[in-house]
Amino acid sequence: MAETLNSLDWSLVQSFLAVAETGSLSGAARRLGISQPTVGRQVLAMEEALGATLFHRQPRGMALSDTGAALLIPARAMQEAAGQMALAAAGGDAALSGTVRITASLIVSHYHLPEILEDLKRDHPRIEIELVPSDTTENLLFREADIALRMYRPTQLDMVTRHVGDIALGIFAARSYLDRHGRPETTQDFTRHQVIGGDRNDEILTGLRAVGIDVGRSFFGLRCDNYAVAWELVRAGVGIGFGQVIMGRKDPAVEQILPQVALPVLPLWLTAHERVRRVPRVALVWDRLADRLGALVS
Repeated sequence: MAETLNSLDWSLVQSFLAVAETGSLSGAARRLGISQPTVGRQVLAMEEALGATLFHRQPRGMALSDTGAALLIPARAMQEAAGQMALAAAGGDAALSGTVRITASLIVSHYHLPEILEDLKRDHPRIEIELVPSDTTENLLFREADIALRMYRPTQLDMVTRHVGDIALGIFAARSYLDRHGRPETTQDFTRHQVIGGDRNDEILTGLRAVGIDVGRSFFGLRCDNYAVAWELVRAGVGIGFGQVIMGRKDPAVEQILPQVALPVLPLWLTAHERVRRVPRVALVWDRLADRLGALVS
């Protein structure tokens, strides 16, 4: 079986691993950036090549068969070897041209990076940028990204990190909403309003409890885990919500309320694999991101 696995097209193994780790064809397709039917065809092709069933199809996803579970370790070994080859090749690339793949949160990608990347592309047109807006964790070891912007300090070995700064959070509402419903002056006033918060993500609840506002999930009359969408809901006047102070203060449609409530800050970290970080084009993009984002949050 191991000999057959080593002779497989690597793209089939990638799809197998993505389905195994996400539990569904759709999740694997999002991770790999290809269509769901393509993932399905590649999994089927691998099953046919091996003459074995790798997954049991279920109404709510894909479950590994015993054979599929047995293949995880050799398949991950292939993935690690491919990643090491990519890192070794990247370490020898001295050109100020080529591709740099950046992953960042939806909010950072949507509201902060466009202007920075416009300047970068104007100054260095031969550097190609791939931007991956995602609130999930991309694996830098396997070159899913060259540079990651994250709201926590990664602890993986062989990673270079830099603390860019801390992003202050505040409570905001559209001026149109406040004109209709009044401006809360105390936290007690605030709890009487329509509030937009998280659905399955409890970060906002945790932040509110940290400042003495002890509420539960049902406190949020509208719940959304996509922070970019939640911010647009605030701007539309749906209710009071939460956002980065640097965003809210530049937006004439919204107004910060209860500025005395000191919500926890979001630390912003740049991360790259140490070999990739030394590649000249990656180093240039890293430095540009650090300088511009550092100036933004300081």
